[in-house]
Amino acid sequence: MAMMLASTRAPEDGARVADARQGIVDFVRGWSLEATLPNAADVTALKEILRPGAQVYLSAVPTRDPAEQIDAAVRLSAARLEPVPHIAVRNFADRASLGAFLARLTGEAGVKRVLIISGDRDQPAGSLRSAVEAIDSGVLQRHGIGEIGIAGYPDGHPRLSENELERALTDKIAIAAQLGLSVHIVTQFCFDPKPIVAWIARLRDFGVENLVRIGLAGPTSLAALLRYARRCGVSASAHGLARQAGLARHVFGMSAPDALLRALAEAHGAGHLGEVTPHFFSFGGIAATARWASAVADGRITLDSADGFHVAPPPQ
Repeated sequence: MAMMLASTRAPEDGARVADARQGIVDFVRGWSLEATLPNAADVTALKEILRPGAQVYLSAVPTRDPAEQIDAAVRLSAARLEPVPHIAVRNFADRASLGAFLARLTGEAGVKRVLIISGDRDQPAGSLRSAVEAIDSGVLQRHGIGEIGIAGYPDGHPRLSENELERALTDKIAIAAQLGLSVHIVTQFCFDPKPIVAWIARLRDFGVENLVRIGLAGPTSLAALLRYARRCGVSASAHGLARQAGLARHVFGMSAPDALLRALAEAHGAGHLGEVTPHFFSFGGIAATARWASAVADGRITLDSADGFHVAPPPQ
């Protein structure tokens, strides 16, 4: 499956602009946010910005006490938001310790969904080494988890081949289905719509129709984007981003993913992507990312001639 991503557009009449704008709003509906252990002030800000029940994914930080992730989940739940913690399997010594952690998340914060990943540790803390082991063990549903997110990599993975990634993803989906777990996919962030569209098209060709939350970096400085991209293994896309002359002026300011979002919205509207929605990484700040994404979802945007759009300030 292929599609053309036009770099230029003919002048659009009012109806076409309205359709394009509505397409962006429709695509962003259902968006989710990713944060790293938001504190009390962060959660207070999110409560004022987000709709009740909005999903906030909580990164697992190997160097931080896991209890901090539980505390953040409890704060989000108390604010009527839904915490979706990352479960980095390699951080746990065994199934019993993973089970105890899940019991606290479900019991204290009402967690019902988690993102299950292997984690970045070279040496696992114990016997658990991969996400598929944890899924297959049955420990998730025994502790009240009914849905899991699994990772997808449109831009590739620094340690795994494309075939290994595809096999791992389909194995997780198959095992989860056998155990009665619902599955969605959350992708690593990427800066180019073409590999994202091609990767999702491959999934759909394989018969994988699960919801895909497409990882995008929220408003962030270009310098920060490059730093996070190197850390997360997406440096090839980052180099391409840095070469885009239109973003050079943002080195000391904030760069928003408007052009990427607009291109993906067009692919979604054309029926190329199936069930998808954006997943915003809050590298430029939790509240700032939430405000920007909420404005887009509310339709407070004006399309520009450079394939992107501008977000209007909130009404007074």
